[in-house]
Amino acid sequence: MLSLTKPSTVRKLLERYGLAADRRLGQNFLVDAGLLDVIVRAADVAPGQEVWEVGPGLGTLTRAMAEAGARVHAIEKDTRLEPVLHETLVGLPVELTFGDALEHDWSKVPPGSLFVSNLPYNVATPLLTELLRQGRFGRMVVLLQREVADRLAAAPGTPAYGLLSLRAAHHARVRKLRDFPPEAFYPRPKVTSTLVELKHTGAPDDPELFRLIAAGFAQRRKTLRKNLEQAGWPRTRVAAALEQLGLDPRVRAERLDVQTFRDLRALLAEDAS
Repeated sequence: MLSLTKPSTVRKLLERYGLAADRRLGQNFLVDAGLLDVIVRAADVAPGQEVWEVGPGLGTLTRAMAEAGARVHAIEKDTRLEPVLHETLVGLPVELTFGDALEHDWSKVPPGSLFVSNLPYNVATPLLTELLRQGRFGRMVVLLQREVADRLAAAPGTPAYGLLSLRAAHHARVRKLRDFPPEAFYPRPKVTSTLVELKHTGAPDDPELFRLIAAGFAQRRKTLRKNLEQAGWPRTRVAAALEQLGLDPRVRAERLDVQTFRDLRALLAEDAS
Protein backbone atom coordinates (compact mmCIF):
# COMPACT_ATOMS: atom_id res chain seq x y z
CA MET A 1 0.00 0.00 0.00
CA LEU A 2 1.28 3.46 -0.88
CA SER A 3 2.88 5.48 1.91
CA LEU A 4 1.04 8.80 1.73
CA THR A 5 3.34 10.41 4.30
CA LYS A 6 6.34 10.57 1.95
CA PRO A 7 6.58 13.70 -0.22
CA SER A 8 8.19 11.71 -3.04
CA THR A 9 5.31 9.20 -3.07
CA VAL A 10 2.71 11.97 -3.03
CA ARG A 11 4.46 13.77 -5.87
CA LYS A 12 4.62 10.59 -7.97
CA LEU A 13 0.97 9.75 -7.20
CA LEU A 14 -0.16 13.18 -8.38
CA GLU A 15 2.02 12.95 -11.48
CA ARG A 16 0.63 9.52 -12.32
CA TYR A 17 -2.88 11.01 -12.44
CA GLY A 18 -1.72 14.21 -14.13
CA LEU A 19 -2.63 16.31 -11.10
CA ALA A 20 -1.17 19.05 -8.95
CA ALA A 21 -2.33 20.55 -5.67
CA ASP A 22 -4.84 23.32 -6.27
CA ARG A 23 -3.97 26.29 -4.10
CA ARG A 24 -7.35 27.89 -4.86
CA LEU A 25 -8.91 24.98 -2.95
CA GLY A 26 -6.40 25.30 -0.12
CA GLN A 27 -4.85 21.91 -0.85
CA ASN A 28 -1.80 21.12 1.26
CA PHE A 29 -1.39 17.38 1.84
CA LEU A 30 -0.02 16.18 5.20
CA VAL A 31 3.18 14.17 4.69
CA ASP A 32 4.46 13.75 8.26
CA ALA A 33 3.68 10.31 9.72
CA GLY A 34 4.33 11.39 13.29
CA LEU A 35 1.99 14.35 13.06
CA LEU A 36 -0.63 12.24 11.32
CA ASP A 37 -0.54 9.98 14.37
CA VAL A 38 -0.95 13.05 16.59
CA ILE A 39 -4.26 13.85 14.86
CA VAL A 40 -5.56 10.27 15.08
CA ARG A 41 -4.68 10.04 18.78
CA ALA A 42 -6.26 13.43 19.48
CA ALA A 43 -9.42 12.28 17.71
CA ASP A 44 -9.50 9.19 19.96
CA VAL A 45 -11.37 7.16 17.36
CA ALA A 46 -13.11 4.05 18.70
CA PRO A 47 -13.57 0.92 16.55
CA GLY A 48 -16.84 1.14 14.64
CA GLN A 49 -17.24 4.86 15.36
CA GLU A 50 -18.62 7.08 12.60
CA VAL A 51 -16.43 10.06 11.75
CA TRP A 52 -17.06 12.94 9.34
CA GLU A 53 -14.27 14.56 7.37
CA VAL A 54 -14.09 17.47 4.91
CA GLY A 55 -11.30 17.74 2.36
CA PRO A 56 -9.78 14.25 2.46
CA GLY A 57 -7.42 15.22 -0.36
CA LEU A 58 -5.41 12.09 -1.17
CA GLY A 59 -6.99 10.15 1.69
CA THR A 60 -4.06 10.29 4.14
CA LEU A 61 -6.04 11.10 7.30
CA THR A 62 -9.08 9.24 6.00
CA ARG A 63 -7.10 6.03 5.67
CA ALA A 64 -5.43 6.44 9.06
CA MET A 65 -8.81 6.83 10.79
CA ALA A 66 -10.33 3.92 8.88
CA GLU A 67 -7.37 1.72 9.81
CA ALA A 68 -7.97 2.72 13.44
CA GLY A 69 -11.46 1.24 13.11
CA ALA A 70 -13.55 4.27 12.16
CA ARG A 71 -16.29 4.37 9.54
CA VAL A 72 -15.46 7.60 7.73
CA HIS A 73 -17.84 9.86 5.82
CA ALA A 74 -15.56 12.03 3.68
CA ILE A 75 -16.68 15.03 1.61
CA GLU A 76 -14.38 16.23 -1.18
CA LYS A 77 -15.02 19.17 -3.49
CA ASP A 78 -12.29 18.39 -6.04
CA THR A 79 -13.71 15.73 -8.36
CA ARG A 80 -10.28 15.35 -10.00
CA LEU A 81 -9.27 13.38 -6.91
CA GLU A 82 -11.98 10.72 -7.32
CA PRO A 83 -9.75 8.09 -9.03
CA VAL A 84 -6.94 8.78 -6.56
CA LEU A 85 -9.20 8.28 -3.56
CA HIS A 86 -10.67 5.10 -5.01
CA GLU A 87 -7.09 3.80 -5.18
CA THR A 88 -5.84 4.97 -1.78
CA LEU A 89 -8.99 3.98 0.15
CA VAL A 90 -9.76 0.67 -1.56
CA GLY A 91 -11.23 -1.92 0.79
CA LEU A 92 -11.68 0.51 3.68
CA PRO A 93 -14.97 1.50 5.40
CA VAL A 94 -15.15 4.94 3.81
CA GLU A 95 -18.17 6.65 2.25
CA LEU A 96 -17.04 9.26 -0.28
CA THR A 97 -19.23 12.20 -1.27
CA PHE A 98 -18.14 14.70 -3.90
CA GLY A 99 -19.55 18.15 -3.38
CA ASP A 100 -19.20 21.46 -1.57
CA ALA A 101 -19.15 21.03 2.23
CA LEU A 102 -20.60 24.54 2.60
CA GLU A 103 -23.73 23.31 0.81
CA HIS A 104 -23.93 19.93 2.54
CA ASP A 105 -27.01 19.05 4.63
CA TRP A 106 -25.42 18.60 8.06
CA SER A 107 -28.80 18.27 9.77
CA LYS A 108 -28.81 14.55 8.96
CA VAL A 109 -25.68 13.87 11.03
CA PRO A 110 -26.54 12.12 14.33
CA PRO A 111 -26.17 14.44 17.36
CA GLY A 112 -22.94 14.02 19.30
CA SER A 113 -20.94 12.85 16.27
CA LEU A 114 -17.20 13.27 15.71
CA PHE A 115 -15.68 15.54 13.07
CA VAL A 116 -11.98 15.25 12.20
CA SER A 117 -10.34 17.12 9.31
CA ASN A 118 -7.27 18.74 7.89
CA LEU A 119 -9.45 21.58 6.68
CA PRO A 120 -8.72 23.41 3.43
CA TYR A 121 -7.69 26.92 4.44
CA ASN A 122 -10.25 28.63 2.23
CA VAL A 123 -13.33 27.06 3.87
CA ALA A 124 -12.25 26.75 7.50
CA THR A 125 -13.96 29.84 8.93
CA PRO A 126 -17.36 29.60 7.19
CA LEU A 127 -17.51 25.82 7.64
CA LEU A 128 -16.68 25.87 11.35
CA THR A 129 -19.20 28.67 11.87
CA GLU A 130 -21.90 26.54 10.23
CA LEU A 131 -20.95 23.37 12.10
CA LEU A 132 -20.98 25.20 15.44
CA ARG A 133 -24.39 26.64 14.58
CA GLN A 134 -25.76 23.24 13.57
CA GLY A 135 -24.51 21.59 16.77
CA ARG A 136 -24.44 18.06 15.36
CA PHE A 137 -20.85 17.34 16.40
CA GLY A 138 -19.99 16.73 20.04
CA ARG A 139 -16.30 17.03 19.23
CA MET A 140 -14.36 18.52 16.35
CA VAL A 141 -10.62 17.95 15.93
CA VAL A 142 -9.41 20.15 13.10
CA LEU A 143 -6.12 21.21 11.58
CA LEU A 144 -6.29 24.89 10.65
CA GLN A 145 -4.18 27.81 9.60
CA ARG A 146 -2.70 29.12 12.87
CA GLU A 147 -4.31 32.52 12.34
CA VAL A 148 -7.77 30.90 12.34
CA ALA A 149 -6.91 28.80 15.40
CA ASP A 150 -5.81 31.96 17.21
CA ARG A 151 -9.10 33.65 16.36
CA LEU A 152 -11.08 30.65 17.62
CA ALA A 153 -9.32 30.68 20.97
CA ALA A 154 -8.79 34.44 21.37
CA ALA A 155 -9.67 36.21 24.62
CA PRO A 156 -11.45 39.57 24.83
CA GLY A 157 -9.19 42.55 24.26
CA THR A 158 -6.67 40.69 22.11
CA PRO A 159 -6.03 41.53 18.42
CA ALA A 160 -7.37 38.15 17.19
CA TYR A 161 -10.65 38.47 19.12
CA GLY A 162 -13.76 38.90 17.03
CA LEU A 163 -16.93 37.33 15.69
CA LEU A 164 -15.39 33.85 15.24
CA SER A 165 -14.00 33.92 18.80
CA LEU A 166 -17.45 34.72 20.17
CA ARG A 167 -19.12 32.08 17.98
CA ALA A 168 -16.70 29.50 19.38
CA ALA A 169 -17.11 30.72 22.97
CA HIS A 170 -20.90 30.57 22.68
CA HIS A 171 -21.01 26.99 21.43
CA ALA A 172 -17.85 25.23 22.55
CA ARG A 173 -14.78 24.81 24.70
CA VAL A 174 -11.73 25.43 22.52
CA ARG A 175 -8.28 23.95 23.05
CA LYS A 176 -5.23 24.46 20.86
CA LEU A 177 -3.31 21.19 20.83
CA ARG A 178 -0.19 21.59 18.69
CA ASP A 179 1.40 23.58 15.88
CA PHE A 180 2.33 21.85 12.60
CA PRO A 181 5.22 23.40 10.63
CA PRO A 182 5.00 24.13 6.89
CA GLU A 183 7.40 21.26 6.09
CA ALA A 184 4.79 18.79 7.36
CA PHE A 185 2.82 19.40 4.15
CA TYR A 186 3.20 18.98 0.40
CA PRO A 187 3.28 21.47 -1.14
CA ARG A 188 4.60 23.56 1.73
CA PRO A 189 2.23 26.37 2.72
CA LYS A 190 3.62 29.75 3.71
CA VAL A 191 2.01 29.53 7.15
CA THR A 192 2.06 27.36 10.26
CA SER A 193 -0.97 25.20 11.01
CA THR A 194 -2.51 24.39 14.40
CA LEU A 195 -4.46 21.37 15.59
CA VAL A 196 -7.53 22.46 17.57
CA GLU A 197 -10.17 20.60 19.56
CA LEU A 198 -13.67 22.04 19.97
CA LYS A 199 -16.06 20.38 22.41
CA HIS A 200 -19.62 21.52 21.81
CA THR A 201 -21.44 22.59 24.97
CA GLY A 202 -24.88 22.03 23.48
CA ALA A 203 -25.63 25.76 23.32
CA PRO A 204 -28.05 26.29 20.41
CA ASP A 205 -27.71 28.95 17.78
CA ASP A 206 -28.88 32.39 18.88
CA PRO A 207 -29.45 34.51 15.77
CA GLU A 208 -30.41 37.65 17.69
CA LEU A 209 -27.29 37.45 19.82
CA PHE A 210 -25.08 37.16 16.77
CA ARG A 211 -26.93 39.93 14.97
CA LEU A 212 -25.99 42.13 17.94
CA ILE A 213 -22.38 40.89 17.97
CA ALA A 214 -21.97 41.36 14.21
CA ALA A 215 -23.31 44.91 14.52
CA GLY A 216 -20.94 45.61 17.41
CA PHE A 217 -17.94 44.58 15.32
CA ALA A 218 -19.12 46.26 12.11
CA GLN A 219 -16.36 48.87 12.37
CA ARG A 220 -13.75 47.81 14.93
CA ARG A 221 -12.32 51.30 15.42
CA LYS A 222 -15.70 52.69 16.45
CA THR A 223 -17.22 52.32 19.90
CA LEU A 224 -19.80 49.63 20.53
CA ARG A 225 -22.39 52.35 21.17
CA LYS A 226 -21.76 54.01 17.80
CA ASN A 227 -21.88 50.72 15.92
CA LEU A 228 -25.16 49.69 17.56
CA GLU A 229 -26.72 53.09 16.92
CA GLN A 230 -25.75 52.88 13.25
CA ALA A 231 -27.31 49.41 13.11
CA GLY A 232 -30.63 50.80 14.32
CA TRP A 233 -30.68 50.47 18.09
CA PRO A 234 -31.92 53.72 19.72
CA ARG A 235 -29.18 55.82 21.34
CA THR A 236 -30.91 56.15 24.71
CA ARG A 237 -31.60 52.42 24.93
CA VAL A 238 -27.99 51.51 24.15
CA ALA A 239 -26.62 54.08 26.62
CA ALA A 240 -28.92 52.85 29.39
CA ALA A 241 -27.97 49.20 28.79
CA LEU A 242 -24.24 49.95 28.84
CA GLU A 243 -24.65 51.92 32.07
CA GLN A 244 -26.64 49.09 33.66
CA LEU A 245 -23.82 46.68 32.84
CA GLY A 246 -21.22 49.04 34.26
CA LEU A 247 -19.55 49.50 30.88
CA ASP A 248 -17.73 52.63 29.76
CA PRO A 249 -19.80 54.35 27.02
CA ARG A 250 -16.61 54.44 24.94
CA VAL A 251 -16.09 50.66 25.17
CA ARG A 252 -15.43 48.74 21.96
CA ALA A 253 -17.00 45.38 21.11
CA GLU A 254 -13.64 43.59 21.40
CA ARG A 255 -13.69 44.17 25.19
CA LEU A 256 -16.88 42.20 25.81
CA ASP A 257 -16.98 38.47 26.46
CA VAL A 258 -19.85 36.33 25.24
CA GLN A 259 -21.76 36.46 28.54
CA THR A 260 -21.66 40.27 28.55
CA PHE A 261 -23.04 40.29 25.02
CA ARG A 262 -25.83 37.95 26.20
CA ASP A 263 -26.61 40.32 29.06
CA LEU A 264 -26.57 43.29 26.70
CA ARG A 265 -28.92 41.53 24.29
CA ALA A 266 -31.32 40.77 27.17
CA LEU A 267 -31.34 44.39 28.35
CA LEU A 268 -31.91 45.75 24.85
CA ALA A 269 -34.76 43.27 24.35
CA GLU A 270 -36.35 44.30 27.68
CA ASP A 271 -36.26 47.97 26.72
CA ALA A 272 -37.82 47.18 23.37
CA SER A 273 -40.79 45.32 24.86
